[in-house]
Amino acid sequence: MQALILAGGKGIRLRPLTVYTPKPIVPVVNRPFLLYQIDILREAGVTDITLSLSYQPDKIEHVLGNGSEFGVNLRYITEANPMGTGGAYKLAAESLRETTIVLNGDILTDLKVSEVVKFHQANEAAATLTLVPVTDVSRFGVSEVDNYGRIVRFVEKPQGEELADLKTNTINAGVYILEPSILDLIAKDANRSFEYDVFPDILSRGLPFFGYVMEDSYWLDIGTPENYLRAHHDFLSGKIKGIERPESAYSDVTTKADIDKRSVLGEGCTVKPGARILNSVIGPGVYIEEKAVIENSVLWSHTKVSTAAEIRDSIIGRSCHIGRNVTVGEGSVIGDKTTLTDYTRV
Repeated sequence: MQALILAGGKGIRLRPLTVYTPKPIVPVVNRPFLLYQIDILREAGVTDITLSLSYQPDKIEHVLGNGSEFGVNLRYITEANPMGTGGAYKLAAESLRETTIVLNGDILTDLKVSEVVKFHQANEAAATLTLVPVTDVSRFGVSEVDNYGRIVRFVEKPQGEELADLKTNTINAGVYILEPSILDLIAKDANRSFEYDVFPDILSRGLPFFGYVMEDSYWLDIGTPENYLRAHHDFLSGKIKGIERPESAYSDVTTKADIDKRSVLGEGCTVKPGARILNSVIGPGVYIEEKAVIENSVLWSHTKVSTAAEIRDSIIGRSCHIGRNVTVGEGSVIGDKTTLTDYTRV
């Protein structure tokens, strides 16, 4: 069994954070994001993993290498032209033709992949989708299953009467198990979407198509700044039970700084007297001067926060300079290499 991670998107929803850093390797609690997906695959015994890339592929390969450092074997495929999710699967898996676990490259989850595999095999399925319950289904494509777990229909962003008639609140969670026979439904070198082309085709042909509902697993699409920040808060609060939370590395922190137990500091940080850090993740090499306040925020590596600056509920990119007495308020997202001059308010 092999795995394919679809990581070719440009991360437009997550900009400006993804201008210089492709979304698959944005830091989540100071680790490249894709390592969390690699972790759940390795835990399931899947070590042959292909990454389907398109945007800034060299940066991703430079960070992850051949995977040996993480206990897996990584190979890379770069699309010459946009192929869609289904087309990328065809390109990556056609030469191997074996059962493949496919993950969308922006999903943070502690899903037990081995349990989904058991479900897939027990039902002798051609395809299995993982499904996750959500409160508001009107923003998603809904997948409806029968009492046996078979997928019976898809409803895209239901509204009005269609929404009122729905008997389910489960949406596509972005993790699939596909048998090689699915490859035959996808034309070679064609741009095809799983959601709009491949899955409806599987359903129309009456192939054994099942949905595995994630009842107790954590799941989040990190593709927006709001959700990206939320993922960090969920880590720090202990809400994510199935993934070990990264801990602080050694940093130069004065005993007169106030840092709560939830916060995580990367290697080589400097925190001066009177600084206060609460419920935040601080990247490697960050320099925080006297009386600065950082609350409920994420700072990427090698940023400098000057004296008496205040950052709350925000995301600060790599190598930024936050001047003296600057105030960065709730919901702010500051891109890499930005300078905020003294007394600026954002």
